[in-house]
Amino acid sequence: MSEAASPLDPIAQLLGNKLPETVEDMRSLLDGLAALFNAGLPPVGAFHEKVPVDGCPAGVTADVIVPEGEGPWPVLVYRHGGGWICGSPTSHRKLAHRFAEAGHLVFNVDYRMAPEHPFPTPFEDCVESIRWAARVAERYGGDPARLAVGGDSAGGNLSAAAAIALRDDPSVEISAALLIYGVFDFGTLGAGSPFPGMTPEMLAAGENLVELMVGSYLGADREAVLGDPRVSPIHAAHQLPPSHIVCGSADPLADQAKTLAEALEKAGIVHEYVLVDGMPHGFAQMEFFPQARQSIDRMVAFLAKHLS
Repeated sequence: MSEAASPLDPIAQLLGNKLPETVEDMRSLLDGLAALFNAGLPPVGAFHEKVPVDGCPAGVTADVIVPEGEGPWPVLVYRHGGGWICGSPTSHRKLAHRFAEAGHLVFNVDYRMAPEHPFPTPFEDCVESIRWAARVAERYGGDPARLAVGGDSAGGNLSAAAAIALRDDPSVEISAALLIYGVFDFGTLGAGSPFPGMTPEMLAAGENLVELMVGSYLGADREAVLGDPRVSPIHAAHQLPPSHIVCGSADPLADQAKTLAEALEKAGIVHEYVLVDGMPHGFAQMEFFPQARQSIDRMVAFLAKHLS
């Protein structure tokens, strides 16, 4: 009798029993997963694709997703994951649509990425995109006084870093952050398996993959910036807004989430920390896992508390 199919089989097929080895491999992988992750988009009121982000160079855009019904709606500025080297609003379209379905005006930002645009460019794009979203939110029926930021993986890192950078900016007030299996301390970032069942060879390849992403983003002089809150927001965690931190227990970034939650607890920052048993990296996009929708629902409830 053959073994039962795993929900991760389509991803394993795309991986071809090995992890990506180059930036091009990573980009091809996420492009290939887009159809799987975005199947069955939830209904929204309107969708504006590739809106230019004023204040950033040409090519920095955002998909603006308007909820159904009547505003004004709370605003969520979202940054996709992809290790600072891949991903796009398209690869994370359904996840962004879920927040719009729940009644948030969503700006799904297409920031510039490494290695073509290493640090600090992605960070700077994310900061400026939040300022821009606050300026134009009313144009789309949003309420800039009720604004949150969020992102997954690299996008979680960028969201936390940008929220800290804008803490005292009079042009925008960030009321909450969704920090989804992000990197918060590059100084302790280690390699590991993003999915269960990997061989020792694949674990070794994981080390190379981490080096590919970190090296592309931070370059050869990374030691000089490891303690910079723009890179490792753990070093200014006390300046974060109320934050929802979520990660799967099978994610190699689980310790990153736990450490950030501990720092927020010590600083007295309102937060929720959820460790989802058995879930791999990226699971919020994998709606074949019931835990994906459950986690999104928890995030929506957290936003409702802080954007009311």
